[in-house]
Amino acid sequence: MTSTTAGAKSGSGWIKKWNPEDKEFWENGGKRVARRNLVFSIFAEFLGFSVWQLFSIVAALLPAIGFAFSAPQLFSLVALPGLVGATMRFPYTFAVGIFGGRNWTIISALLLLIPTVMLGIIIQNPDTPYWQFALAAALGGFGGGNFSSSMANISYFFPNEQKGTALGINAAGGNLGVGIVQLLVPFVITVGAVGAVLGGGSQTRTAPDGTATTVFIQNAAFFWVPLVLLSAVCAYFFMNNLNVSQASPREQVPVAKRKHTWVMSYLYIGTFGSFIGYSASFPVLITSQFPGYSSIYLAALGPIVGSLARPIGGWLSDKTGGARVTFWNFLVMALGVVSALYFLAEQSLVGFFLSFMVLFLTAGIGNGSTYRMIPTIFRTQRVREARGEGAVAEAARQGQRESSFVLGFAGAIAAYGGFVIPQAYKYSIGATGGPQTALVSFVVFYATCMAVTWYFYYRRNAEIPC
Repeated sequence: MTSTTAGAKSGSGWIKKWNPEDKEFWENGGKRVARRNLVFSIFAEFLGFSVWQLFSIVAALLPAIGFAFSAPQLFSLVALPGLVGATMRFPYTFAVGIFGGRNWTIISALLLLIPTVMLGIIIQNPDTPYWQFALAAALGGFGGGNFSSSMANISYFFPNEQKGTALGINAAGGNLGVGIVQLLVPFVITVGAVGAVLGGGSQTRTAPDGTATTVFIQNAAFFWVPLVLLSAVCAYFFMNNLNVSQASPREQVPVAKRKHTWVMSYLYIGTFGSFIGYSASFPVLITSQFPGYSSIYLAALGPIVGSLARPIGGWLSDKTGGARVTFWNFLVMALGVVSALYFLAEQSLVGFFLSFMVLFLTAGIGNGSTYRMIPTIFRTQRVREARGEGAVAEAARQGQRESSFVLGFAGAIAAYGGFVIPQAYKYSIGATGGPQTALVSFVVFYATCMAVTWYFYYRRNAEIPC
């Protein structure tokens, strides 16, 4: 039997009728259900990001425990999860429409066990060949797909006036996994009790000053296994599938032909692509450019700042308009890179670090503002095409379905930043000895993002002001 009210659900977790734009429906159970699904969606997405970016910190630790990998090899390990994760976001975007949000959350969570268990095993052997680490890093890309399915799913639960804030909170909770994994891993590998429970012997870690400490490096991977299992259990008991979210790939694919799908994907590369690319590469970038400092713990602050800033971008956009926030945000991002270039030339770790904190902050704000623009753009387009009251209502629903797909699609395109930025550093360092060439190219890119935002959405008489 399928449920017919907001709060009720069938044995398989399906809700038949869902209309958050109806205020009575929303207040009489809809809000409670939406918030419950949001909480457990955040938990699953948080773990997805944590596993996805596990190598962002593990790669920086490998040389200290005896693995003789070069800097280009380490940047490749950092980049591989970004490449695979971005590609996985395309099928993950379709998955909500096919399987249901709750069901797919369970499946996608359990897939995270594959890379975590594999990494926990191979990292204990100092003779493990590089290709096995590359495979484990690639499999970590499973975690990258979770974002697109989670955002597409949560977009159905909330009314338009709260969508920017809800999506911002959902994304921020997930993005926070990047900073938390970088913050926790250096600590959990030192806890012998965890190593004893999870299995495996200890290793010796050598700091830049020659100090040797005992670590259990396998904890970096095994620590996440029980949390992943808990996430799948929570999704089973506390999340729902919505009938309104159901759509076949044939219904969703045509949206990829729309101009604004690609325009917004380009802008989201500038915000989320920057966030995930900088997050993935920041620990290795710091250790390679400032080798005399034990500063790896500082790297975690960047993703945390960017994650916490994301709801601010959604909230500001709800109040003042997404295009305005996005336009000025790109300007500050460009200035942040210029500042990083200056302090790199001065070999000032403090200035370089603070410049990147500005970049993480603005990338987070831009993530929220661009994602707030997408539902407005596609709803406006469909309503403009409609004629008559009934047609307008149906057009608004169609715009909702389209925007849900675009949220996932744009997230997939932008996630390639997690591959491109580390690779840009790799080739820049290989060709010139430093990351300056890559950083200059980022400034140029942000300038184009400003121009695109202004032309399509921010200028007077823009095609779709938002």
